[in-house]
Amino acid sequence: VMGGRSKGGPEVKEGFLHFSGTLSLENNGGFSSIRTRDFSGDLSDSEGLVLRVLGDGRTYQLRVSTDATYRRSRIAYRADFETKKGEWTEVKVPFSSMKPGWRGMKLKGPELDLTKVTEIGILLGDKKPGEFALKVDWVKSY
Repeated sequence: VMGGRSKGGPEVKEGFLHFSGTLSLENNGGFSSIRTRDFSGDLSDSEGLVLRVLGDGRTYQLRVSTDATYRRSRIAYRADFETKKGEWTEVKVPFSSMKPGWRGMKLKGPELDLTKVTEIGILLGDKKPGEFALKVDWVKSY
């Protein structure tokens, strides 16, 4: 996207999702992301999502999308979460903390419609070049 040089992606090993790669700031880059495909869910009876992750000490972003668009592309509702290097942690992300955005730009709306969730994803864009690695055991609504 946009000519960036970051490399990363998902792999399932030993029952865990591994999201890893190298973040590069070259050529206006600076992020790597993964997301679900063909997801359709109503999360309106939930307060948020909780993830069990083995972190690398970096700050990641949890992202949720619906059918809402801006300039004919999906809006991502996002919130940051911290990880602890080498430690398994459970990270709670309330939907109330998620703000709409599009390609790095903050938007004022629309509000997140939890009856129409189409994607859940994780993005790293902390502007710190170098290797990253996040292991995900599970993601649940709460």
